[in-house]
Amino acid sequence: MGIVRKTKSVKKVIDTFENANQALSVVELVKKYDGEMNKTTVYRILERLEEEGVLHSFTGKDGLKWFAKQEDASKVQSTHPHFQCQECGKSECLSVDVEIPSVPNYSIQKANLILVGACSDCQS
Repeated sequence: MGIVRKTKSVKKVIDTFENANQALSVVELVKKYDGEMNKTTVYRILERLEEEGVLHSFTGKDGLKWFAKQEDASKVQSTHPHFQCQECGKSECLSVDVEIPSVPNYSIQKANLILVGACSDCQS
């Protein structure tokens, strides 16, 4: 992973993502760790894990920042869509790469593509 200092707090956050099968919002994570670590610590750990390529983030339909486990470290800069279910709120990465077009006179560093609808569980 490349993380220099793996504190108990960092390990807890990593374990949470190892056991999650979907993206988690900052709000969820702050609530989850309330009493164990303060909000600033949660934000710093998430930022550090994203810098290390362990996690990646996206802005959801609600404007919140969401984090998900980076499955393939070689694809840290790849652009893939994320899906949020309007019914149950589940958010997840979709394993489809998206080609971002080049735009003359602009250098694009990152793109955010969020697809909103009903997940397979909610369609049943």
